[in-house]
Amino acid sequence: MLNIVWPIFIIISFIYAIFTGNIDNINNSIFESTESAVNLSITLLGTMCLWNGIMEIASRTSVIDKLTNFLKPLIKFLFPSLKNDIDIQKQISMNMIANILGLGNAATPLGIKAMKSMQKQNKDKEKLTNSMAMFIVINTASLQIIPTTVIAIRNSLGSNNPTKIIFPVWIATIIAATVGILVTKLFIKLDK
Repeated sequence: MLNIVWPIFIIISFIYAIFTGNIDNINNSIFESTESAVNLSITLLGTMCLWNGIMEIASRTSVIDKLTNFLKPLIKFLFPSLKNDIDIQKQISMNMIANILGLGNAATPLGIKAMKSMQKQNKDKEKLTNSMAMFIVINTASLQIIPTTVIAIRNSLGSNNPTKIIFPVWIATIIAATVGILVTKLFIKLDK
Protein backbone atom coordinates (compact mmCIF):
# COMPACT_ATOMS: atom_id res chain seq x y z
CA MET A 1 0.00 0.00 0.00
CA LEU A 2 2.78 2.44 0.87
CA ASN A 3 4.45 1.77 -2.47
CA ILE A 4 1.34 3.36 -4.00
CA VAL A 5 0.74 6.17 -1.49
CA TRP A 6 4.29 7.62 -1.44
CA PRO A 7 4.71 7.94 -5.22
CA ILE A 8 1.30 9.66 -5.38
CA PHE A 9 2.41 12.17 -2.71
CA ILE A 10 5.67 12.80 -4.56
CA ILE A 11 3.91 13.34 -7.90
CA ILE A 12 1.36 15.70 -6.31
CA SER A 13 4.20 17.63 -4.65
CA PHE A 14 6.04 18.07 -7.95
CA ILE A 15 2.88 19.17 -9.78
CA TYR A 16 2.05 21.62 -6.99
CA ALA A 17 5.61 23.00 -7.05
CA ILE A 18 5.47 23.52 -10.82
CA PHE A 19 2.16 25.40 -10.66
CA THR A 20 3.20 27.56 -7.69
CA GLY A 21 6.72 28.31 -8.99
CA ASN A 22 8.53 26.51 -6.16
CA ILE A 23 10.75 24.21 -8.24
CA ASP A 24 13.90 25.81 -6.73
CA ASN A 25 12.65 25.02 -3.24
CA ILE A 26 12.04 21.38 -4.20
CA ASN A 27 15.53 21.07 -5.68
CA ASN A 28 17.09 22.59 -2.56
CA SER A 29 15.06 20.39 -0.23
CA ILE A 30 15.95 17.24 -2.20
CA PHE A 31 19.67 17.89 -1.80
CA GLU A 32 19.35 18.97 1.85
CA SER A 33 17.26 15.94 2.78
CA THR A 34 19.63 13.61 0.93
CA GLU A 35 22.54 14.98 2.93
CA SER A 36 20.56 14.66 6.17
CA ALA A 37 19.59 11.08 5.32
CA VAL A 38 23.22 10.09 4.70
CA ASN A 39 24.38 11.73 7.95
CA LEU A 40 21.60 10.04 9.92
CA SER A 41 22.37 6.66 8.33
CA ILE A 42 26.06 6.96 9.22
CA THR A 43 25.22 7.95 12.80
CA LEU A 44 22.79 5.04 13.22
CA LEU A 45 25.19 2.62 11.52
CA GLY A 46 27.93 3.53 13.98
CA THR A 47 25.60 3.09 16.94
CA MET A 48 24.32 -0.25 15.61
CA CYS A 49 27.84 -1.55 14.99
CA LEU A 50 28.94 -0.60 18.49
CA TRP A 51 26.01 -2.30 20.24
CA ASN A 52 25.92 -5.32 17.93
CA GLY A 53 29.60 -5.81 18.70
CA ILE A 54 28.97 -5.55 22.42
CA MET A 55 26.10 -8.07 22.17
CA GLU A 56 28.31 -10.45 20.15
CA ILE A 57 31.09 -10.21 22.74
CA ALA A 58 28.56 -10.72 25.55
CA SER A 59 27.13 -13.78 23.81
CA ARG A 60 30.59 -15.39 23.77
CA THR A 61 31.16 -14.84 27.47
CA SER A 62 29.37 -15.88 30.62
CA VAL A 63 27.59 -12.51 30.81
CA ILE A 64 24.59 -13.76 28.83
CA ASP A 65 24.37 -16.87 31.04
CA LYS A 66 24.35 -14.64 34.14
CA LEU A 67 21.75 -12.33 32.63
CA THR A 68 19.68 -15.34 31.55
CA ASN A 69 19.80 -16.65 35.12
CA PHE A 70 18.81 -13.19 36.37
CA LEU A 71 15.87 -13.07 33.93
CA LYS A 72 14.92 -16.75 34.46
CA PRO A 73 12.09 -16.08 36.99
CA LEU A 74 10.59 -13.49 34.64
CA ILE A 75 10.98 -15.78 31.60
CA LYS A 76 9.38 -18.70 33.48
CA PHE A 77 6.44 -16.45 34.41
CA LEU A 78 6.02 -15.11 30.87
CA PHE A 79 6.79 -18.37 29.04
CA PRO A 80 5.71 -21.27 31.29
CA SER A 81 5.72 -23.77 28.40
CA LEU A 82 9.43 -23.06 27.73
CA LYS A 83 10.68 -23.65 31.29
CA ASN A 84 12.75 -26.69 30.23
CA ASP A 85 14.25 -25.24 27.03
CA ILE A 86 17.44 -23.42 28.02
CA ASP A 87 18.46 -22.54 24.44
CA ILE A 88 15.23 -20.70 23.71
CA GLN A 89 15.38 -19.01 27.12
CA LYS A 90 18.88 -17.77 26.25
CA GLN A 91 17.70 -16.47 22.87
CA ILE A 92 14.75 -14.71 24.49
CA SER A 93 17.06 -13.25 27.15
CA MET A 94 19.43 -11.85 24.53
CA ASN A 95 16.50 -10.32 22.66
CA MET A 96 15.09 -8.80 25.85
CA ILE A 97 18.50 -7.40 26.82
CA ALA A 98 18.97 -5.84 23.38
CA ASN A 99 15.49 -4.29 23.60
CA ILE A 100 16.10 -3.02 27.13
CA LEU A 101 19.26 -1.31 25.88
CA GLY A 102 17.21 0.27 23.09
CA LEU A 103 18.93 -1.71 20.35
CA GLY A 104 15.95 -2.54 18.18
CA ASN A 105 18.21 -3.28 15.20
CA ALA A 106 20.29 -5.72 17.24
CA ALA A 107 17.19 -7.21 18.84
CA THR A 108 15.51 -8.02 15.53
CA PRO A 109 17.83 -10.85 14.40
CA LEU A 110 17.87 -12.22 17.94
CA GLY A 111 14.07 -12.17 18.03
CA ILE A 112 13.80 -13.90 14.66
CA LYS A 113 16.16 -16.62 15.87
CA ALA A 114 14.10 -17.14 19.05
CA MET A 115 10.86 -17.21 17.05
CA LYS A 116 12.27 -19.79 14.62
CA SER A 117 13.31 -21.97 17.56
CA MET A 118 9.82 -21.72 19.06
CA GLN A 119 8.27 -22.52 15.68
CA LYS A 120 10.32 -25.74 15.46
CA GLN A 121 8.61 -26.93 18.65
CA ASN A 122 5.19 -25.74 17.52
CA LYS A 123 2.89 -28.68 16.76
CA ASP A 124 0.44 -26.61 14.69
CA LYS A 125 2.66 -24.67 12.27
CA GLU A 126 -0.29 -22.53 11.10
CA LYS A 127 -1.06 -21.14 14.57
CA LEU A 128 0.98 -19.15 17.08
CA THR A 129 1.67 -20.75 20.42
CA ASN A 130 0.98 -18.80 23.60
CA SER A 131 4.72 -18.34 24.06
CA MET A 132 5.08 -16.95 20.55
CA ALA A 133 2.22 -14.49 21.12
CA MET A 134 3.74 -13.35 24.43
CA PHE A 135 7.14 -12.97 22.79
CA ILE A 136 5.69 -10.73 20.07
CA VAL A 137 4.01 -8.55 22.71
CA ILE A 138 7.17 -8.27 24.80
CA ASN A 139 9.26 -7.54 21.73
CA THR A 140 6.84 -4.83 20.61
CA ALA A 141 6.24 -3.16 23.97
CA SER A 142 9.66 -3.68 25.48
CA LEU A 143 10.98 -1.73 28.42
CA GLN A 144 13.89 0.46 27.30
CA ILE A 145 16.40 1.72 29.81
CA ILE A 146 18.63 3.35 27.21
CA PRO A 147 16.73 4.35 24.03
CA THR A 148 19.93 4.33 21.98
CA THR A 149 18.37 4.74 18.55
CA VAL A 150 16.19 7.69 19.60
CA ILE A 151 19.14 9.37 21.31
CA ALA A 152 21.28 8.88 18.18
CA ILE A 153 18.56 10.37 15.96
CA ARG A 154 18.06 13.34 18.30
CA ASN A 155 21.82 13.87 18.44
CA SER A 156 22.21 13.75 14.66
CA LEU A 157 19.42 16.32 14.26
CA GLY A 158 21.22 18.76 16.57
CA SER A 159 19.21 18.39 19.76
CA ASN A 160 20.57 20.44 22.67
CA ASN A 161 19.80 17.60 25.06
CA PRO A 162 19.38 14.30 23.18
CA THR A 163 19.07 12.27 26.39
CA LYS A 164 16.11 14.31 27.67
CA ILE A 165 13.84 11.64 26.18
CA ILE A 166 15.00 8.94 28.64
CA PHE A 167 12.52 9.53 31.49
CA PRO A 168 9.41 9.76 29.23
CA VAL A 169 10.59 6.61 27.40
CA TRP A 170 10.84 4.77 30.74
CA ILE A 171 7.27 5.74 31.64
CA ALA A 172 5.85 4.89 28.22
CA THR A 173 7.64 1.54 27.89
CA ILE A 174 6.86 0.43 31.45
CA ILE A 175 3.16 1.15 30.92
CA ALA A 176 3.15 -0.46 27.45
CA ALA A 177 4.97 -3.59 28.63
CA THR A 178 2.79 -3.98 31.74
CA VAL A 179 -0.49 -3.55 29.86
CA GLY A 180 0.70 -5.78 27.01
CA ILE A 181 1.74 -8.59 29.35
CA LEU A 182 -1.47 -8.40 31.44
CA VAL A 183 -3.74 -8.38 28.39
CA THR A 184 -1.83 -11.24 26.75
CA LYS A 185 -1.96 -13.31 29.97
CA LEU A 186 -5.70 -12.61 30.16
CA PHE A 187 -6.28 -13.74 26.55
CA ILE A 188 -4.13 -16.83 27.09
CA LYS A 189 -6.21 -17.70 30.16
CA LEU A 190 -9.48 -17.10 28.28
CA ASP A 191 -8.25 -19.23 25.37
CA LYS A 192 -7.85 -22.32 27.57
